Amino acid sequence: MSAGPQPDSEPVWFKSSHSGGNTTECVEAAFVPAGVLVRDSKSPSGPLIPVSAEPWSRFVEASVR
Repeated sequence: MSAGPQPDSEPVWFKSSHSGGNTTECVEAAFVPAGVLVRDSKSPSGPLIPVSAEPWSRFVEASVR
């Protein structure tokens, strides 16, 4: 992941480098001041899941082991 914290304007969304070529089943994330937003890439105008920074960090640590 090369994205970092973003300004309060429109979030910059990114997909995991592990998403591969199949883009039909993927989530996207965006860094925001409060942590991270997560959404379904197939429904970008759909619901967002807010995740604070600490749980996001633990999730990323656990998933790269």
